[in-house]
Amino acid sequence: MSDEIETKLSAARTRLILDRPFLGALVLRMPMKAADPEWCATMGTDARAFYYNPEYIDSLTVEQTQFALAHEVLHCALSHFSRREHRDRGRWDIACDLAINPILIREGMTAVPGALYNIGYEGMMAEEIYPLVKDNSEEQPHDQHLYGKESTSSKDPGKQTEPGDGSGEAGAGTGEGAGTAKIPPPDALGEAEKEQLSVQWRQRLAGAAQQAMQAGKLTGSLRLLVDHLLQPQLPWRMLLARYMTAASRDDYSYMRPSRREGEAIFPSLRSSQVDIVVVLDTSGSIKAAEMKEFVTELDAIKGQVRARITLLACDAQLAPGGPWIFEPWEEFALPGNIRGGGGTRFTPAFDWVESTGQNADLLVYFTDAEGEFPPLEPRFPVIWLVKGRGKVPWGQRIQLN
Repeated sequence: MSDEIETKLSAARTRLILDRPFLGALVLRMPMKAADPEWCATMGTDARAFYYNPEYIDSLTVEQTQFALAHEVLHCALSHFSRREHRDRGRWDIACDLAINPILIREGMTAVPGALYNIGYEGMMAEEIYPLVKDNSEEQPHDQHLYGKESTSSKDPGKQTEPGDGSGEAGAGTGEGAGTAKIPPPDALGEAEKEQLSVQWRQRLAGAAQQAMQAGKLTGSLRLLVDHLLQPQLPWRMLLARYMTAASRDDYSYMRPSRREGEAIFPSLRSSQVDIVVVLDTSGSIKAAEMKEFVTELDAIKGQVRARITLLACDAQLAPGGPWIFEPWEEFALPGNIRGGGGTRFTPAFDWVESTGQNADLLVYFTDAEGEFPPLEPRFPVIWLVKGRGKVPWGQRIQLN
């Protein structure tokens, strides 16, 4: 049966290269290793290779095998093995599958049996899905994520095995299509190796995307995903501080001094406070802890630029009790009486600034960018601090997560 399995895997990979060159180019960089069914019930990856149970691959169609290969390689290309951080492993594995599978299904691929899918998670990253996964969820990935301290399997959890129980490296003495050769479970990734593999897969992703775009075959949800992953990922705190500092008006003045100071004109530093309007999206998409973190960071920055902050809260309309005004010498803190939870409209905050004649040097809006925008760009600069992948029609967008 090994020859037939190798032929099916080769055919599935070739079709990916021809029909979906982005995924095909990535799959080419992933060695395939036949695994021992005692520890590999279906298939899996450790970011080094693709491991498969020959009997499981035999049960799939060629179309489903393409899905299986693409699923595993996206775990690698998206660096799911290095992004878990403090999160619970089981919930993280579920979130990763719920992030990948809608992308492949939307691309017209045929899912393998048992693949996790929820249409509500389309366009979301694993970090955004994770809080929505319940503790002790009965859902299980259809594959095994082998880069942690233990393997996971939806088919036979009782056969979970500690990686590294066998001798040597994963696949030692085996090559691609090793037939029924029994290899031990792969060793868990160390932190240094995780970082190295993450950089390596990011480079592979960029190269595969470039090739596919040149061929005109990178469109739809995969194109959006690649654009998001390859955009500069600078810390939002650094970017916010940079724009707020630029908005401050410290400068040297050459105004003629009074006669008491003499006739010579020397440059002197003249400062005036910067007026910043801050708007919090209270529609429910932003958690209270995230708002508190944002406000704390903004308070640290405002002390450096002598900023006077006018705070607004808005869902579909401005929250009652506002605006809240904080002078440069006052601590900027989250008011305890902010309420929200309705729909999302950004227009009320901008209308308020215009109608009150506020002399805003900068407006910072903390939101998921999913709502009704004003039709025209305002006269003052705007920074959108965005959680998620929502787009903005104008202003400077800073990615939060």
